[in-house]
Amino acid sequence: MCDRVIVLSNRPATIKNIYDINLVNKSTPINNRSDKNFSKYYELIWKDIDSYV
Repeated sequence: MCDRVIVLSNRPATIKNIYDINLVNKSTPINNRSDKNFSKYYELIWKDIDSYV
């Protein structure tokens, strides 16, 4: 998992949001998904993306 996610708007692209990802154990994707903050980031990021579809 990355340390930062940048969500862009439609063209011409502008930065909509920047998320600094702070997960405790980023050793594997399985560990990432079990982190208590993963679902929070997942919901926030997908809400930003869905608003442009």
